[in-house]
Amino acid sequence: MARELRFLADSVVVGSGPGGATVARELARAGRKVILVERGIDHRGKSYYGTYVGALMYSDRMSLLFTREGLQIVSPLMLGGATSMYCACAARPPVWLKRKYKIDIDREVLETEKELEIAPLPPELRGRASTRIAEAADGLGYRWYAQPKFMRPSRTERFDCTASCMLGCRCGAKWNAAEYVDEASGYGLQVLTGARVTEVMVEGGHASGVRGRMGTKPFSVSAGTVVLAAGGIGSPRILQASGFKDAGVGMTMDTTVMVYGFIKEKGIGKEPPMTWSWENDEDGYMLSTLVDPWLLYPLGAIRVGLRHALKWPRWGNILGVMIKLKDDISGGVYPKYISKQLTQGDRSRLSKAEAVSKKILIKAGADPSGIFTRPLLGTHPSGTVRVDTMLDKNLMTEAQGLYVCDASVFPESLDRPTVLTIIGLGKRLAAHLLKLKK
Repeated sequence: MARELRFLADSVVVGSGPGGATVARELARAGRKVILVERGIDHRGKSYYGTYVGALMYSDRMSLLFTREGLQIVSPLMLGGATSMYCACAARPPVWLKRKYKIDIDREVLETEKELEIAPLPPELRGRASTRIAEAADGLGYRWYAQPKFMRPSRTERFDCTASCMLGCRCGAKWNAAEYVDEASGYGLQVLTGARVTEVMVEGGHASGVRGRMGTKPFSVSAGTVVLAAGGIGSPRILQASGFKDAGVGMTMDTTVMVYGFIKEKGIGKEPPMTWSWENDEDGYMLSTLVDPWLLYPLGAIRVGLRHALKWPRWGNILGVMIKLKDDISGGVYPKYISKQLTQGDRSRLSKAEAVSKKILIKAGADPSGIFTRPLLGTHPSGTVRVDTMLDKNLMTEAQGLYVCDASVFPESLDRPTVLTIIGLGKRLAAHLLKLKK
């Protein structure tokens, strides 16, 4: 039997997405001895990064991760987590987070917006066809806005953002949480990649570290503070294996779908994704400009019907309106499977959002006979270790010293981009931990 590798730190952070990277960076910058454990590896800079083959390599189950009900979930497993395969959208947290749950991260969010220069793309880079959709929506009375971005064209010599940027940013314009990890390494952060945490060690009601495997070798990290940031699927499964039976019961997904139409002119596929958006908080959904990358289009369309898949050669003329639902808590994440059902309320929201999306596409010039809705996607697995259910306001579990900081902590569906909210939560948690240790 392989000898266990043992590490010692003040704090151990599990996961390098926006939550884990933020907490690790803030603690390391303050002089704490921190170890960051990441299941995946760093794929940035590799020849395959940002390609279709690459996306298969660093997505959980090669992007073939489905709920029992057939909902596809794309879950990156790599340094930087979900920010390696996102549309770089930034949205401030919904007002109900502070009003209803008393979690105020306004200062942290504003600080992050300034630090990362979050802003919409310049008008000339938002895409002609994407802007056409926004103008059509405006003509119908829906006030779309230019979507703020974790994206700075000035960071790269050749800005080349298209639908395929969701596979990974090759031009370097998008911010990635791995950049926080890089910075924290300069402050002394120790990073273990290719290391899968299997359980949290809890002794006398207090977290004392984590155990797992690095390849064939077992390892453990002893630490007085444990922060799980392994995502809406990873964190509850680690907690389940550690004796927290309520973890993973119920989840939200910001269930997402695209409504497609075709025009004679160039479509939005070669334009940056999600440059224009609109939120309907009253009916519980968000709309934005988005389509599947070229090679993925037929894989979704064929599940709707052969005639839609046969439109693949016209992908260059496609318009797409993305629907992101504020879905109800249902189903859950379990050791062997994931379940996520649409409730009656979810179906009602989806129906309303589809009707609006079709009106916008027709107004934008799409042929009504060719409009269709692709199958549903699970884009933001979240709400599986919820505040007010399993966590207190400081994101701590019932075990002292054990915290969670990722999308799993959301008490409700955000129905909007999550990264800025998670960074805000990470900064707030790090400040709390530093205050405790004074």
